[in-house]
Amino acid sequence: MVKVTETITARCPVETTLAVVGGKWKPLILWLLGEDVRRFSELQRLIPGITRKMLTQHLRELERDGIVARKIFNEMPPHVEYSLTRYGSTLRPLLRALCNWGSRHEAYVARNGQRPVAKAAEQQPKRMAIAVG
Repeated sequence: MVKVTETITARCPVETTLAVVGGKWKPLILWLLGEDVRRFSELQRLIPGITRKMLTQHLRELERDGIVARKIFNEMPPHVEYSLTRYGSTLRPLLRALCNWGSRHEAYVARNGQRPVAKAAEQQPKRMAIAVG
C-alpha cells in the first residue's frame, strides 16, 4: 500500500485519497472523529470488530498524514483524546457524501434486490473457419 508520506508520482488523485482514508476502518474512525472528540477506548467500543492493534495503527497513520490530532492529558489516570485536525475536517463533506450515497444505495437494494455478481464469461472453445476454394 502507498504511504502518503512517501513520494507519490504519476498517481491518480483517487489513489492518493484512498491511500490516506481507504480501507475497512479508517472511514469509520474519521466519521466518528468528525462527530466529536473521542478517547481511544470510546473509538474501540464504537467500532465493533476492530482490534486494539489495528485502531492504534490507523490512528498513527492518520496522525502522521495530518488528518487526526492526538492530545495527551497528564493526569491520573492519564488519557488520550483524538480529533480531526483543521485539515482533516476538510474530509467531512466527502464522508457526508459517502454516507448519503450509502443510504441511497440501501434504498435501491431494498427496492430492487441484490444484483447477482456477474460471472466471467465462460471460455468458449475457439473455432477456426477454413475457406476452401
